This record gives sequence, structure tokens and C-alpha cells, in this order.
Amino acid sequence: MHSKIEGKGRTVQQDKKRQLHIFQLMLQARFTDEKMAKLGKQNKGGTFQLSAAGHELVGVVAAQCLVSGKDWGFAYYRDQPFALSMGSDLKELFGVFLGRATKNHSSGRMMPYHFSHKDLRLFCQSSVVGSQFLHAVGRAWAIKHSGGDEVVYVSAGDGATSQGDFHEALNFAAIHELGVVFVIQNNGWAISVPASEQTAGGSVASLVKSYAGMELFEADGTDYISMQAAMEGAVAKARQKRGPACVIASVHRLEAHSNSDDPKKYKSCAIAETEKAKDPLIQFERRLLAEGLCTEQEILECKEGAKEAVEEAALAAESFPFPEKGSSRQHVFADYEPPVALTEQESQGEKIVMVDAINHAIDEEMELDPGVVVFGQDVARGKGGVFGATRGLTEKHGSMRCFNTPLAESTIIGIAVGMAADGIHRPVAEIQFADYLWTAINQLFNEVSSIHYRSNGEWQVPIVVRMPYGGYIQGGPYHSQSIEGFLSHCPGLKVVIPSNSADAKMLLKNAIRDPNPVVFLEHKGLYRQQKFTALAEPSKDALLPFGKAKVAREGEDLTIVAWGMMVSMALEVADRLAFEGINLEVIDLRTIVPLDTTTILSSVEKTGKVLIVQEAPQNCGFGAEVAARIAKEGFEFLDAPIHRLSGSDTPVPYSKPMEEEVLPQPADLELKIRSILKY
Repeated sequence: MHSKIEGKGRTVQQDKKRQLHIFQLMLQARFTDEKMAKLGKQNKGGTFQLSAAGHELVGVVAAQCLVSGKDWGFAYYRDQPFALSMGSDLKELFGVFLGRATKNHSSGRMMPYHFSHKDLRLFCQSSVVGSQFLHAVGRAWAIKHSGGDEVVYVSAGDGATSQGDFHEALNFAAIHELGVVFVIQNNGWAISVPASEQTAGGSVASLVKSYAGMELFEADGTDYISMQAAMEGAVAKARQKRGPACVIASVHRLEAHSNSDDPKKYKSCAIAETEKAKDPLIQFERRLLAEGLCTEQEILECKEGAKEAVEEAALAAESFPFPEKGSSRQHVFADYEPPVALTEQESQGEKIVMVDAINHAIDEEMELDPGVVVFGQDVARGKGGVFGATRGLTEKHGSMRCFNTPLAESTIIGIAVGMAADGIHRPVAEIQFADYLWTAINQLFNEVSSIHYRSNGEWQVPIVVRMPYGGYIQGGPYHSQSIEGFLSHCPGLKVVIPSNSADAKMLLKNAIRDPNPVVFLEHKGLYRQQKFTALAEPSKDALLPFGKAKVAREGEDLTIVAWGMMVSMALEVADRLAFEGINLEVIDLRTIVPLDTTTILSSVEKTGKVLIVQEAPQNCGFGAEVAARIAKEGFEFLDAPIHRLSGSDTPVPYSKPMEEEVLPQPADLELKIRSILKY
């Protein structure tokens, strides 16, 4: 019997129990992979199989160093050993593999090996390599803001370290000294691409160390002593609130990348044999026997017990039903029961411009809910954003509730995801110009929009993304884009576009309280506009429902459907034409997702003619969707073809005469109206 202590504060007997438990979990993970590979060939619902063989020790040891249900896990696709060791039900994991209905891990909505378990704090996982890094640091920021001591684990393969989100996450974690542990499972291959073609120098270690305050632990991920020491050190640093750490664990991928991959096409037999010789299961077993921690009989019992558990779980999962018919359309949005009745209210306050209304809305919601946090580029302190919409919020609510981020749009959206995961924080993120959203589009479209759906309603994402948009200010191609058409095409996002200050305040307050992600587009040209836009300020309690358009002007001759700045233009032209006896009805959509087709159709039924006005280019713009719905549901009301007035199908140029050629002008609108009225 050895008398040495293995690990911090554990006796030999305690460590024997721990190591046998780790060994059994590793065996379960390996046997699960093998069983899933067989099931994938039996036409029982599972077709995609991905092995973690060679990675088991890293995931299991990492999980054993964390507190299940307290600490947070942001796993990646080769992390089934981690998910299993954190407490995931083996039957559910098989159920997910077979595409069956399960409580956790998406219930058939995601491919296997995409873990999501709210009780275990395993956050909804993505297929996009590296997306989870920013989610993890956002979660760590929120823990720090709340004063907690939870540790955040985030893992990925070495290929993911080429992604920009990895480096953005390291930077943000280091800046804010966050309690997050990055675990890179380095098997030397990004599918078929070797490390020498993936990373300069073959290792990302030197880059990791360059982030001040980031402690690096390099470990042999096939050796228990090495892996245990690295994880204990990294977790202790995070738990003690001394900042982030990164563990780079060298492992070998012993099987194909997935069942659709053939490693013989890029790995020689000699390489494969060398890797198999470093199998962590074989090494773990040898060490247990060599150090006298268990007998051959105990090893056999561990293997038999693991195989039995796997076979029982697989058999049980085969009896799980497939998801119910119709359930595929559920959970696109979370249900929303507002705390106060959402009604139109007559504004009683003083006249206010839109940028101030937005500022007041955020301020009031921050006063009401300490979980509301505001961040983005230049939003903090006296500047308060390039348009001043968040001015004074840092001074009033503190630097932890209104703060600047690095100039990195993916960071802004990605950290918001992690912040919102606890159901307490409500991030209000600002993208400085809508034109620069595109470097964050993966986080918005692939992550934010579908997390509630992908998790089968388990997780909510109460995020507001504010973005100034639109032209008419000589902003040129990169400060003039109207991107609502792109946004409206993405299921799971609500899209709000106010045309005046009163609506902006009430809609933004409602957006912040909504449990769903909301993109809030603010037209730069309306921020300080007085005519048609600056209205009496609503009260603190006034909210405006989504999906309720406004009849901004009543008329009988023609319906104009518009949103954003085009509403002001339509009202201006309508007032002028009224002197000629032309009576136009103007519909302000307010929100395009959800869209109020009832108000549109009611107006078209009354007037018989409709013109849809959008600032964005015409091709595939949101106006086409409005037109399609009118054509389908209101065709019998029409006395004339549906018409659209749009921006040109070109970028928006800087020169004022050129900008005026490209964007809709009042004269263009008047000409179009007169032509329609001839029918």
C-alpha cells in the first residue's frame, strides 16, 4: 500500500476511489462511442457518429475538477466524456444519438454530441467551431458582476484556435480577469489538416501566453497525473478569482473525425500506430495496476460494469419515442407575458427627440432591473456612443453596468449570450453601425437566434442588439446600410424599427423585458429630427406591443406601407398632396418581425391600392415579403398592381447628389403615388 497523497488533500484510499471512478467513466465513454458506431449502421434513427476515443481522460478529469450543477460548461462536439462525467444521463445521450424525444440535449433538434442541460449548467452547444468561447467569457463576466465563485469551463479542439472568436475571448477574459478555464484538446489535426498547416510554429501556446494575466498549463492529455495537475491548477486560479487560465492538453484522436471521414487518406499507418500506443485507457489501466491501486479483477469488473451500463442505456433509448409531429415548429420564440398590460397610451410628457427617448428608456429599465447591462464600442462615460444614446448611464449606474468593449463586434454579441444564460442578466448591446454587424453575423444568426429553439425551449436569450442604420447623412457605403431584410429572414429574431421618439421609447422598454432576442434598428437620420419624429415622451410605465402597426395617417385613396425614416417621408408627401384632395393612408409597421398583416390588409381593403416604401435596395428587400402577403391574403381587395418604391440596387455613395440618386426622395414618392392613382 502506498502512503503518498495523490492530488490535493486526498489519501491513498480516497484517491483510489476517485481514480477507479474516473477509469469507469472513461470506459463508459469509449464503449458508448463503440455502441453508437454500431447503432449508426442499423437504421434506428441515428446516422451521424463522432468518436471521442483518445480524448476521454481530458473530459473526465476536467469534469471531476468542477462542481456539477454549480460550475458552467461550454463544451464542444468531442466532449461526450465531459458531458457524461458532469452527470448527463447515458440513456438521454443515446436517445439524442437516435434522434428521439429527450428532456435535455435538444430533443432531436440538433445533431448528436451537441450538449444542453440546464440543471447541469451545460449551455446549449453549437456546431460552429469556436463560437462557444465568447459565450463562456460572457458567462464568466456575469458571474463576476454577481459576485459568485462559479468556474466556467470551455473547450475545443486545436483547430478552433484559428478562429477569431478564440482570440477575442482570450482578450476579453484577460482584460476583465475572469474566472474561465479554456481547455484546448490538441490532437494535432483539424479533421485532415495537420497542426503544421493550421498554426504558426505548430502550437498556439505562445499566443495564449501573450495575453497578460492568462496562465498557461500544458499537459499530456493521455497521462492522469499531468492532466489532473493542470486542471486543478487552472480551476483553482479561476475559483480564487485570480483570472483566466488555459490548459492545452496533447491527445491523440484514435478514430476518424466522424463516420463520414476516412483518416487513411491523410494519416499513415505509422502515425496511426504511434497514436494508438498512447491510448489513455491503456495507460490508465497500466498505471492503476503498477501502483497497486487496483487488481486485475477490479479492472475486469470496471469494464464489465461499464459495458453493462452502456448496453442498458442503449436498449432503453431505443424505446424512446421520436419527437411529436408538429413539434418542429415549437420554441422558435419563448412565450412572453409582460409584467404590465401593453396598450397604446396617450403621451403626456414634454416633446422629446428619438435619441433622448432611447436614452431614457434604457435608463428607466436599468433603474427597474439591476440585471440590465449596457455595453458596446464607445458607449461608456461621457461619450455615450457616437450618437450619445447612452450618455450618462455609466455615471449613474456604474462601470459594471455600462461599459466599453474592445472594437470587436463578434465579442459584443457573443458575450451577451453568456451573460443572458443565468436568466438574471439582460444585455443591451450596441453595434456602433449596422454596417459593421457582419463580423458578428455568426453569433447573431447561428447562435443567438436559435438557442431557444435548439435547446427545445430550455434556454432563453433575453438580448437586445441596438444598431443605428440607414442613409441620408452622407455616410457612404459603410455608414448607410439598411439591413432589415437580412435580419427578418432569420428565424428566432424579433426586428423593431421605430419611426418616432414615443414609439422608440415604448418599444425599447418592451424589447428589454422580452425573453427573446430583439434587434432594435434606429435610423440615424431620425435621432434628432423634429418634424413627425419628436413627440411627447411616454410615461415610465408605457410599453408598446410588438406586431401592432399604427395607422399614422388615415385616408381612402391609397395605402402606403412604410417603416423607419420612410414613414416621415410618406407623411410629408401625404400632407402636401392633401392640398390637392389626394387622401393617403400611411401605415407605420413599427416591427417587421412580428409583422401586423391585419392592419395592412384592413387598409388595403379600404383603399384598393397599395405602395410599399423601403429605403433598402429593392432586390429581395422586406417590401417583397409585404407584397407577397398582400397578394396572397388581399388580392381581391386590389384595384391596381402592388407597387414598391425602394433604394437602388447599389451601395450608398458618399457624394450628396449621388446619395440622392440612390435613396428614395420625396419627389420619387410623389411621382410613384400619382402613377398608381391613375388606375
